[in-house]
Amino acid sequence: MATLTIKNLPDPLYAQLKARAAAHRRSLNSEAILTVERALADARAGDPAELLAALRRSRARLKGVFLTDKELRAARETGRA
Repeated sequence: MATLTIKNLPDPLYAQLKARAAAHRRSLNSEAILTVERALADARAGDPAELLAALRRSRARLKGVFLTDKELRAARETGRA
C-alpha cells in the first residue's frame, strides 16, 4: 500500500480531522482515508454525463411503466385526511 505525507496541513483542519476521528472511534489515519474515499466517491457521483447515462439505463429497464401527474397526485393523497 502507498504512503501519503501531507505537508503544511493547517492546524484548524488537523484539529477538525482529529475530533472527527475521536467521535467515530477511529484512528486519525483511518479517518483521513475514509474522508478521502468519500470525497472521491462524491466527485464521481457528481459527473452529469454519468448521472444522465444511469438515468437513461434505469428508464430503459422501466419501459412502459409511466404514470401521469394526475395518477401520481392521487397516489400521494391516498389515505391522507
